[in-house]
Amino acid sequence: MTPAARVQAAIDVLDQVLDGAPAERALTRWARSSRFAGSKDRAAVRDHVFDALRRRESAAWAGGGLTGRGLMLGVLRLQGVDPSTVFTGAGYGPAPLSVSEASSVRDPAAAPEAAQHDVPAWMLPLFKEGLGKDWRAVLPLFVARAPLDLRVNTLRVDLADAQEALALEGVETRVIDGVPTALRVTRGARHVARSRAFAQGLVEVQDASSQAAVLACGVTQGAQVMDYCAGGGGKALALAALSRAPVMVHDVDAARMGDIPIRAERAGALCPIWDGQGRFDLVFVDAPCSGSGTWRRAPDAKWRLTPDRLAELTALQAQVLNEAAQAVAPGGRLAYATCSVFADENGAQVTAFCAADPAWSVVAQHQFDPRSAGDGFFLAILERQSGAQQL
Repeated sequence: MTPAARVQAAIDVLDQVLDGAPAERALTRWARSSRFAGSKDRAAVRDHVFDALRRRESAAWAGGGLTGRGLMLGVLRLQGVDPSTVFTGAGYGPAPLSVSEASSVRDPAAAPEAAQHDVPAWMLPLFKEGLGKDWRAVLPLFVARAPLDLRVNTLRVDLADAQEALALEGVETRVIDGVPTALRVTRGARHVARSRAFAQGLVEVQDASSQAAVLACGVTQGAQVMDYCAGGGGKALALAALSRAPVMVHDVDAARMGDIPIRAERAGALCPIWDGQGRFDLVFVDAPCSGSGTWRRAPDAKWRLTPDRLAELTALQAQVLNEAAQAVAPGGRLAYATCSVFADENGAQVTAFCAADPAWSVVAQHQFDPRSAGDGFFLAILERQSGAQQL
């Protein structure tokens, strides 16, 4: 495919996304119907689509319209590329610019404030509140491409040996300050999933902020731990590497845990499904949330979230937090986490929980963002007084 043809393919996919299709599904549909496209073509089209979705509002402003064509026109302008060199109609590329498109150049600084920061207008106050006084410095980082981070599985290998094993297969990495289990891939990202280091359980794909949150829980060897919202099991495996003991897993939707047995075997960990019995030194709750801290990776989710859905999520978080607390042993700890930067999902939830049950208190609280680690991520560690009675 020519570079212009890749842009046209991205336009077609973006039109499907704007009509309501999830981005991954639209890209898969395009790839299956475009057998002529090689791996480099598919990667380039994917990059175009996600770049446009991350910067949807500013690209629409620069491109003159919220359509696939308008978004790609805007992205090129924001990247400093003259779109007339791509929109030529040659080589299966997009049709030449119309007179109105060619003349619709607008100053990005004149866009509405929310569009300048590529968030829905109703959501901008939430980002300002959640990110605090530094929001202007942090928010632009959420429209950049997310890095690929790996967690070194210390049940199998140490960080230096994992880094060496990856390098032998063309995957270059660097350490991440403050996160001693993390490696950030700097070259060869597409080789990771096929590498022996991954197949042998030496490394797992996991964002550095998630790793930092797990490490901040202070899990010691032999601790009795449960991951209450385990999903695919990434954090359960990280907890198991710290405790060097079985980590119980639970999820309200058991199907989400379908991959855990295979992943645990590869990692050399034990992650049995919780039977509802027993109490734990630590219950880790990675609660369902908006995912606002991860929207670099799933940018179409940013545009699908509504105020009503956010209200549903905050109600669900309060319910999950109360349920998980019942599994904490006297004197134990409850770790509440989200991959969100919104205060309503984070600090406000913890404050309301402790106000409703004074037996609990906050012993530590962390807000991670792309400046310190990876994705936006929140963690609060709560402790129940050893003599307190469960409600």
